[in-house]
Amino acid sequence: MAFRAWPRSRRGRAAPKPRRGAASRPIRRGRKWTALQEIDALQTRNRRRRRPRIEERLVQLRLDGLVELDRSSGPRDWPPGTADPFTDTRWPPEVSRDELTLEALQGGIFHHGCLLVRGLLARQQVDHLVSVTNQAFEGFHAYVRGDPPSVTTPWYVPRRTEVTDNERVWCRDGGGVLAVESPRGLFEIIETFEQVGIGSLVTQCLGERPTLLARKWLLRCVPPGIDSEWHQDGAFMGEDIRTVNVWLPLSACGGELEAPGLDIVARRLDHVVTTGTDGARLDWTVGPGMVERVAQGRVARPTFGAGDALLFDHLFLHRTDQRPQATKNRYAIEAWFAAPSSYPPKELPIVY
Repeated sequence: MAFRAWPRSRRGRAAPKPRRGAASRPIRRGRKWTALQEIDALQTRNRRRRRPRIEERLVQLRLDGLVELDRSSGPRDWPPGTADPFTDTRWPPEVSRDELTLEALQGGIFHHGCLLVRGLLARQQVDHLVSVTNQAFEGFHAYVRGDPPSVTTPWYVPRRTEVTDNERVWCRDGGGVLAVESPRGLFEIIETFEQVGIGSLVTQCLGERPTLLARKWLLRCVPPGIDSEWHQDGAFMGEDIRTVNVWLPLSACGGELEAPGLDIVARRLDHVVTTGTDGARLDWTVGPGMVERVAQGRVARPTFGAGDALLFDHLFLHRTDQRPQATKNRYAIEAWFAAPSSYPPKELPIVY
């Protein structure tokens, strides 16, 4: 759908110009588009040529469109009854990009806690998202310096009503920038996910058009030695929700490589385990003694290639690995999806 030239009046004079930004508000014949329709239309339109005002408009529409989602349409039974498709002894279970199906995703999460997808992104896609991440960080640092929006846009546009300075500090200290505050970054992540079929797969898994949890969609450049504790995200998001997280390293990491990866418990946990005990440093983290008991010997430190992905939900027990020999930054995308019919009330859900 291309932009149409603004019409001229019958007397040959230019008709009044629309208000700034109106060109990014498409109208259907006889009625306005819904926010959900406009999101889909503008995502397609911006694909042809990137426009900062459309990307900012998309962020606002994703916030506004939440009320249009049917929160009563989710599956009645959760988790779904699904067979375990993995008969080998590797943990976590692995598939290639071509083998990533709904059965593999649900089988991996609901029987083994997670699914490792090898080569989800091609090298070109990885390099593109690394560049996107760098530019989002540059925009954020420009904002911190006090540079005007003309300098930071479209890579960093702070959400002054939805995101607090404390949240920005938390993200920065963890080596992250909120994607919802980077209109171009959020657009590029979603574009990449659509190219590899993540949006469709998560929609099938959750049984409804998903929301993204805006406070937990992060472009990350994590330095070595960053402090991290064992945790389940359900400890602070809630247990009775439906989620899928796409953790997407853009650097080779983990194992014995120089960039930190993840330590994981590679088995299914069906509840939030006790926090704040057994040597835990925070009331929402899991102590080493508790990890040892619930892991049943399945603590792993996978080696990830750039463009691999680890998919899991809010009951997955994990942490950033703490090896002193890790000396390089790790680039990654963290993208939490949640079902509209059960999203965490304390989070900031917006339309995918």
